Amino acid sequence: MQLNSKLPNVGTTIFSVMSALANEHNAINLSQGFPNYPSDKTLNDLVCEAMREGYNQYAPMAGYLGLRLAISRKYEYLYQAFYHPENEITVTAGATQAIYTIVSAFIRSGDEVIVFKPAYDCYEPAVEVNGGKVVGIQLTAPDYRVDWEHVAAKINAKTKMIIINTPHNPSGTVWSKADMLKLQDLTRNSNIIVLSDEVYEHMIFDGEQHQSICLFPDLKQRSFITASFGKTFHTTGWKVGYCCAPEQLMQEFRKVHQFNVFSVNHPMQKGIADYMQDPSTYEGLSDFFQRKRDLFLNLIKESRFKFTPSKGTYFQVLDFSEITNESDVDFAKRLTKDFKIASIPLSVFNEDGKDDKVLRFCFAKTEETLINAAEILNRV
Repeated sequence: MQLNSKLPNVGTTIFSVMSALANEHNAINLSQGFPNYPSDKTLNDLVCEAMREGYNQYAPMAGYLGLRLAISRKYEYLYQAFYHPENEITVTAGATQAIYTIVSAFIRSGDEVIVFKPAYDCYEPAVEVNGGKVVGIQLTAPDYRVDWEHVAAKINAKTKMIIINTPHNPSGTVWSKADMLKLQDLTRNSNIIVLSDEVYEHMIFDGEQHQSICLFPDLKQRSFITASFGKTFHTTGWKVGYCCAPEQLMQEFRKVHQFNVFSVNHPMQKGIADYMQDPSTYEGLSDFFQRKRDLFLNLIKESRFKFTPSKGTYFQVLDFSEITNESDVDFAKRLTKDFKIASIPLSVFNEDGKDDKVLRFCFAKTEETLINAAEILNRV
């Protein structure tokens, strides 16, 4: 049989490649973005309790109502923004499923989608498999700031969607209020949908404030927010996330969602909902991760790597340009094989493979792991 692939350029992700290499060489894995410490026992117990109470059959298609109510309360508590729990919030199988479903619901053949690069690797395939065209806008190291005149020049009658991500994976930067106002001005009085990937909203440092799309009224009425309980509560393996959007947009989302996933793990939804009854659940998360970032950077401050401290996420970008002229992919592989530490090269997320000689390291690890990793990096 001859197949005409809809994604001919998609192979094994760099995350799988580097994790497999880390396993093969028994290396410390700071490549994939997941913690190596346990989730809160209270949360785990609440999920187990939900199972014992019988929450073991299909959840409602839009999600367990108690969880949607908790999400709605969260947005009122943190951002003074309202999403109706019945028709403006949907629980998803992680944020990646939410992103894929949003794109599938709105992108047709020939539509253009603006993506800021380096970009998380699920955005572009979702656009391409639905016949859309990715319009990449390259951000430049080390600050990865948006050139809004460049963005304005790329917007035309074919522009259907703009995908943003703040705090930004993989660079660890955050968008400012000024950035959001520029985006709001550029999309005002248009039919452009904004997809705002905010999975790292509770990991923001140095007194910065998360500029959620819901804080800007004109943006809110044309936008989806995607979020992740896995990132927030250290449970990436549960694959539970959600999205929020005005009712008109959410109606179209659910038309695809019901035939894509239909519903998400019921006892986990119930357990998370119960866990979120305390509004302070989210308080302290930024401080928790900033302490890890600060520990990691303090430990490697005498190394040959250069860095600008991450402003958000649980990733730190390190510049190795004073160490070697190797490509970032080759150097990442050599670090894994010869020094036993795995990272992610950023060129694979850039326009035309642009190589800024930087690697991404995940610091959502135990103190012991970070100390051991730093000892290795200081020897490079």
